[in-house]
Amino acid sequence: MASLYIQIIIDTKFIRKCNFMDTYERILGGLFGVACGDALGGTLEFMSRNEIKRKYGYLKDIIGGGCWDLLPGEVTDDTMMTIAVAEGILDNPENPAEDIGKHFIKWYDSKPKDIGNIIRITISEYKRSNNWTKAAYYAHQATGGMSAGNGSLMRCLPVALYYNDIEKMLEITASQSVLTHYDQKATDACQFYNLLVYQYLNGKPKIPAIREYIEKYPEYKQVFQLSKDELKPTGYVVDTLVCALWCFINTSSFEDAICEAANLGGDADTIAAITGGMAGVYYGYNAIPDRWKEKILVKDQLTSFAQKIFKS
Repeated sequence: MASLYIQIIIDTKFIRKCNFMDTYERILGGLFGVACGDALGGTLEFMSRNEIKRKYGYLKDIIGGGCWDLLPGEVTDDTMMTIAVAEGILDNPENPAEDIGKHFIKWYDSKPKDIGNIIRITISEYKRSNNWTKAAYYAHQATGGMSAGNGSLMRCLPVALYYNDIEKMLEITASQSVLTHYDQKATDACQFYNLLVYQYLNGKPKIPAIREYIEKYPEYKQVFQLSKDELKPTGYVVDTLVCALWCFINTSSFEDAICEAANLGGDADTIAAITGGMAGVYYGYNAIPDRWKEKILVKDQLTSFAQKIFKS
């Protein structure tokens, strides 16, 4: 409880800056936050905390490598599918689901290094059936009902950045999720996350925003009781979002939040990307270390999308 009390004090001081932070800086921070978390976490993907400690100590720099043999600053499916969601929204803001799906297919056909299992099955089936609902249900059945992965959560940030109407934002958040993830838990996680991002985009302090919405999503209340050693950095969407929230709550800077998330190991790139999107909106683009931003290989694309979202 002491650490939470300290964090509330920090939030109270930080909110003065938040109130004057430019919306564009927050949008840009969110998009770069996803990419920086993805690129840092990609090095540590599928490693245990003990393996990370033995090989890297505590990784704080974007160096590439890892199981995907990444270039320094290269991003994975987390960032590229986030870009696909942004592209679909900008193509057709009123009803973007089909357009988002088209950009998923385009990305899939580029033969990326990293495609999540549920997304791989869904897109493959969609190419046969030409029906996203049937394809998502097929993947749900094919995985034994285990379609509550984090693949729709990792990409949902642009919805909260684009839509000013909160009900429309929640509608589109859900529609982008069910394209590939049939389980309601995946949709719930996306909506909870985007509600927080929506509030941080508008200058709400960290802890009050979480407490405001966590009552609607009670399985996440555990985040206030868990120790770091009790976190489970798996691909299950509830575990993933609990990890991201914990790292965000228990740190007071963008860099610390992302480093904590990535160094949990497991599904490190996605956990760090999700943490990064939320923290990037909250702390803003200028809070992201320059040594990270400069390395991101898709930085020009992210900047372009931030500008388009801001102007829309």
